[in-house]
Amino acid sequence: QVQLVESGGGLVQAGGSLRLSCAASGRTFSRYAMGWFRQGPGKEREFVAAINWSGGSTYYADSVKGRFTISRDNAKNTVYLQMNSLKPEDAAVYYCATRDTGVVVTATGLWNYWGQGTQVTVSS
Repeated sequence: QVQLVESGGGLVQAGGSLRLSCAASGRTFSRYAMGWFRQGPGKEREFVAAINWSGGSTYYADSVKGRFTISRDNAKNTVYLQMNSLKPEDAAVYYCATRDTGVVVTATGLWNYWGQGTQVTVSS
């Protein structure tokens, strides 16, 4: 059974930084793509960033490019999202997800497993 547990959310001032972590269990972590998504109040869940099975390819939403960095540590079964220069519009519940393949896609509906989410609040 695949389980994803996010941590690292919290309250930060605009311009600040947070690092989210997602610990995965239940299968061989290093074979599968990992992604981060977010859902703000009254909004649909949207793609933020993703990384392929090896960590050799990363993808970002235009809104976070240059500010967020996704990485993975296959030895620790963990994926990270370093968020810098946070803006109030980045406030959302952030979800970790994984697919049944090592290839990344950005469509939310094509990710198979989800964590419970971690809240990020950005004060202006």
